[in-house]
Amino acid sequence: MAVQEPSIDQWLKEAKADPAAAQCGMFLTHNGVVRQTAKAQVREGAEGIPPVEFVEFSYDSAGVDAAVAEALTWPGVHYVRVWLNEGRLAVGDSIMYVLIGADIRPRCIDALQKLVGKIKNDLVVEKEIYQA
Repeated sequence: MAVQEPSIDQWLKEAKADPAAAQCGMFLTHNGVVRQTAKAQVREGAEGIPPVEFVEFSYDSAGVDAAVAEALTWPGVHYVRVWLNEGRLAVGDSIMYVLIGADIRPRCIDALQKLVGKIKNDLVVEKEIYQA
């Protein structure tokens, strides 16, 4: 793993101590990890793809910062924290953590889905390297 992984327990402790926590009725976390099954196989049903050995991963740091700032403007969202790994990541390594705090469950779930989607679809570069 290229970057030191954060502690979700510590993140939650810090989030609950934040002044915005009084407005949050829910915190949700996301931990994306490198899987052995190729993205094309999982998403499109492609066959004959060897197992993933590792992923080359990078991201647009300024874009992620902007996405976090935008998420804090969404209705009911009061707390956002994001961590992304980088470099050569093995199967099982964490790719990202996202923590969202919002006033009610539907807004928290929607915000988590929307932010993770924005990051994965627009702000990261993932290249799967397959086993020989």
